[in-house]
Amino acid sequence: MQISLKWVNEFVNIEKVNLDYLIDKLTLGGFEVEEIIKIEVDNKKELTLDISATANRSDSLSIQGISLEIAALLNKTPNILQYSTKNFNWSEKIKSASKSSLSKTACSGFVAIQVDNLNALISPNWLKNKLICSGITPENYFKDLQNYILLETGYPFEFYDFKKIESQLNTAEFELNLTVADENQSFFTSNNVEYKLNDSVLLVKANDLPISIGGIVASRNSECTMETKSLLIEGSIFNAAKIRQQSRLLGLRTDRSSRYEKGLKNINLLESLYKLISLLRISNPELTCKIHTLAQPTTKANHILKLNLDTLKKVLGPTNDSKPDSEQYISHNFITNALKRLKFDANYNESQEFWEVTVPKFRSDDIVQEIDLIEEIGRLYGFDNFLTRLPNIKTIGKKDLSYTTRKKLTDCLMSLGFNELIQYSLVNEDEFTKNEIELVNPLSKDYANLRSSLLPTLLKSIQKNVSQRNSTIEGFEYGHVFSKNNSNKITEVEKIAGVFGGIQPKLSWAENSKILNWFTAKGKIDQLFKKLNLSIQWLNHKPKLSMLHPYCTAKLYLDTGQELGVFGQIHPILAKKLGVSPNLYLFEFDFEIIQNQVKENKLSVYSEYSPYPKIIKDLSFVINKNIPFNQLQKILYLNGSQFLIDINLIDEYSGTNIPQDQVSLCLQFVFQSNKTTLQNRKIESILDHLKFILREKFDAKIRT
Repeated sequence: MQISLKWVNEFVNIEKVNLDYLIDKLTLGGFEVEEIIKIEVDNKKELTLDISATANRSDSLSIQGISLEIAALLNKTPNILQYSTKNFNWSEKIKSASKSSLSKTACSGFVAIQVDNLNALISPNWLKNKLICSGITPENYFKDLQNYILLETGYPFEFYDFKKIESQLNTAEFELNLTVADENQSFFTSNNVEYKLNDSVLLVKANDLPISIGGIVASRNSECTMETKSLLIEGSIFNAAKIRQQSRLLGLRTDRSSRYEKGLKNINLLESLYKLISLLRISNPELTCKIHTLAQPTTKANHILKLNLDTLKKVLGPTNDSKPDSEQYISHNFITNALKRLKFDANYNESQEFWEVTVPKFRSDDIVQEIDLIEEIGRLYGFDNFLTRLPNIKTIGKKDLSYTTRKKLTDCLMSLGFNELIQYSLVNEDEFTKNEIELVNPLSKDYANLRSSLLPTLLKSIQKNVSQRNSTIEGFEYGHVFSKNNSNKITEVEKIAGVFGGIQPKLSWAENSKILNWFTAKGKIDQLFKKLNLSIQWLNHKPKLSMLHPYCTAKLYLDTGQELGVFGQIHPILAKKLGVSPNLYLFEFDFEIIQNQVKENKLSVYSEYSPYPKIIKDLSFVINKNIPFNQLQKILYLNGSQFLIDINLIDEYSGTNIPQDQVSLCLQFVFQSNKTTLQNRKIESILDHLKFILREKFDAKIRT
């Protein structure tokens, strides 16, 4: 909003106020000064300020409103203008002169005045100059008057040509009413555009003749021209939500509607109307006017709040006048005076140290709680005049179970080479998962559903990175997924999901690139749960999700039987469609189940480190590929004596020289004793026994 300081000076004396001081006061008072503008009007330089006010302060969006704020901030008495004192008896006469049955559903105040004997339709220079200083180009007499009153008082008025309405109705006796439009009704506006209306649009009608879309724009057949001699002036207060709805529906926004959208109050509507008629009479001394329609305004009781001195002290704290040995707070007198400067009626209860504050109607929207009053006191005192210090907190707080579990799980995953990813929880419907929970009012079609799995968005991240030549991305994500049960009740579960695989990163430049296989990928998940000290069971599973491989997918369970989640390879058809490696592996686990199990494993089990060296032996053999590895591992542990502490799969091969139904495995056996140094001869005998078991029990062929 661009305001002229000379115009403001008519309402509050700021002629001798330093400009920088005024700008600082406005800024600290919540009105940011965007720019200082110098305008030359009639060979004189005028200073104007471009001010932005907060959205909840519709009362300050006028010269009159901002002047009252400046008066309060500078502790000055506002000037009483001549027309407002003359208006007092006049407004009382209007209120008692006429009544109307006009609907108040979306309109809290409505008045229409008939004005005749208009002869001089030329805007005076002083009025044009004020408009120019406010950044508005003068157009014509009627438009200039509307803009002037809107700028000074904040109230928009609509002008109609009375004779045009009279000629279309064939009568000078008609009633104004406010009704909804018919479905697909055509309406031609004063800017020569035709709009199709429906029953959610309000129309102001003279009998059955539509003369304007309520609160937005007049019709073409009733607009004023330079030949207009009789006016019908409408002043009204429309509901802000209703005007916003109509403007959005029609794609039409005017100066008038934009002011209603900010929430006008029916406080000074009649006074503003009197000011408008006074301006008309300056150029037209023979002007006559009479009340045409008046709807008694809806009134609400004033809101009363309690302001406690102790609460105010705790929120605002001591002032800069405080000394090391004593703290100073805002005085009672300043608080009472500040409330009166803001036009609040305040009574102080000295014995109980609180104020009973009556909020004026023009501040009823933004002053609704005690904290709002405290903010107003701080605003007038100046927030820069309070001590700035950090609170003395004895205890910062405790880390809850969710945080500690998440931190531990994150550390484990990052140590395995994963990076944490963050995705948006709103998605669109895709072919992989049925995101059946749809938002009622989504921001866009791409964010219309709540996701039922974390895996699709992770795959999209991989696809995007691959398209940007980032071939090795291993990531995990925490997130909530949503689903419906049989009774259509929505459930929300937190999951941890990840994706890894493709081509393994080389440890040295001389190595050949290797593709991650199922056993190595499975080993990585085993390693994760080993770090978490959780024992898990694997079970073959045909996936419900179409993104997972039908034969390379498993479900994971805890020893307690709880289903932990799913792990599997990407479906090859999907991999080809996305343009990613078919050797990607996906997992999605229930975070709450992991959290609860970690809670139960309160003590970590440590084994004593042996001071004696390990002996490591490798053994290669060919075996039937249908034999489960965990079965093989279990038998070997049982027959490897107490010295066999670990068995690791270091190689798996199928291809040339290996029968089609068999596979070549290379196992690493780790032997160690806690009591003595093991002899190689003894380990060889144990290894021979293991070879015998492999041949006899599994029909394995030992490779040399």
